[in-house]
Amino acid sequence: MHFSTILSVALCVGLSTAAYNPVYFVGDELPVNKPQTPEEAAAGQAHGRPLIGPVELLQPTLDPNLTDYVPLKGKLKCELNGNYTLAASDVLAVLSQRWVSAFTKIYPEVTMRVAPPYAGSLGALELIKGTLQGVFVSRELKPSDVKGFKDAFGYPPSSVPISGGSYRKFGFLDSVAFVVNKLNPIESLSYDQLDGIFSTTHARGTKNLTTWGDVGVTGPLAAAPIKVYGIAPWNGYEEFVRQKVLSYNGTRGQWRSGNKTAPDYDPMVTWDATVYNMSRHVAVDPAGIAYTGVAYIDSPVKVIGVSETSGPNANVSSLTYENVAMAKWPLSRVTYFNCNADPKKGMDPVLKELQKFVLSKQGQQILLDQGIYMPFRANQQKSSMALLEKN
Repeated sequence: MHFSTILSVALCVGLSTAAYNPVYFVGDELPVNKPQTPEEAAAGQAHGRPLIGPVELLQPTLDPNLTDYVPLKGKLKCELNGNYTLAASDVLAVLSQRWVSAFTKIYPEVTMRVAPPYAGSLGALELIKGTLQGVFVSRELKPSDVKGFKDAFGYPPSSVPISGGSYRKFGFLDSVAFVVNKLNPIESLSYDQLDGIFSTTHARGTKNLTTWGDVGVTGPLAAAPIKVYGIAPWNGYEEFVRQKVLSYNGTRGQWRSGNKTAPDYDPMVTWDATVYNMSRHVAVDPAGIAYTGVAYIDSPVKVIGVSETSGPNANVSSLTYENVAMAKWPLSRVTYFNCNADPKKGMDPVLKELQKFVLSKQGQQILLDQGIYMPFRANQQKSSMALLEKN
């Protein structure tokens, strides 16, 4: 395989606590990835981000329970028409064009273009200008996106998940992992425990967890303070982890601060501007823990398992390709389609039908043919279709 040597991996689905096997990245076979140069960023905005290296060596199969797309007929089909200008993140430029091309072949009275610039920063604010009708995006909405949109229209933007991200493809929405030093005996942590380590809000009801003994570690490391490594807000990785782990029951989670100039600075927290050095920090710090994208693990660390619930019956998942492909790894990322859907008028029928097509077995096959992103499983399709039906 192309990634670091794995000492112990369980390629199975729905791992229980008893069956969990930790994943160790002990080599440095993953390339040391670097930020884009200004020239590379400009080329990506003009043409989409180029693929680096081969597609994933492993490929999932489509979920046989995905529903087919059933084209509209007769009067309903004739009612789908018009000219639409869409936008896309640089990592979705090619895929979104393939989706749109297939969709407009079904509905030739619809004209769609996915125009540059393609940028990873696209969210929902571009929709306020009225020059775009929809955006294919590779990140969660920023709070400022939602606020700006609501200030303009009085309601939030529609943001519907449309596909999985990648497993470990650099630059293409790789899965997220929590990593510790390879000498740390900890094997897994719950969301409650992670919230207790990383946040100040503790929306999940956990107290401050400041030493490794607080999360069950025994031996020499038990008394050691937990050294936290994270990414300074705002960043797509920190927003993803904040929404998935720290935010709960309507409360937006807040990080322990690594900002040395802030009055709430915590000396046990180190913030970087980007994700690139997270695994390197932990590799040399036995008391460290960090979150990072799998594509950025280029140092010998241990990827710990995670569970969304706590207690003896909690299901602990490990970061395996199969768990990501089967949507069993809870820190897998997804892509979205954002648009303006006035709750009084309903969503534009062309945009709704486009999303139904993308979510269908046929739309997910187009994604699978590209060989980068993970197609949705049937339960994910069902969830997104339910969101569409509300509009």
